[in-house]
Amino acid sequence: MYSYNLFRSTQPDGLVCAVPEERSVPSFVVGPNWQFGGRIENQEAPLGFDRRAAVEGVRFNGFYLFASFQKDRPGR
Repeated sequence: MYSYNLFRSTQPDGLVCAVPEERSVPSFVVGPNWQFGGRIENQEAPLGFDRRAAVEGVRFNGFYLFASFQKDRPGR
């Protein structure tokens, strides 16, 4: 099981790049288009994150790209 560092696109596309802690961050993840978005371990992953797909993405690419969907917060 990997612990992932998350990098969020600053564009309105909702893309997130998940990189296992022990891997290098891909060269396309640079500011100002990307920002650090936290870390996930065994806790609940962001909506849109698929652990099986992440394992396969990391296996082939060294990272996992996914579209993040945020749940609407009450009162919005």
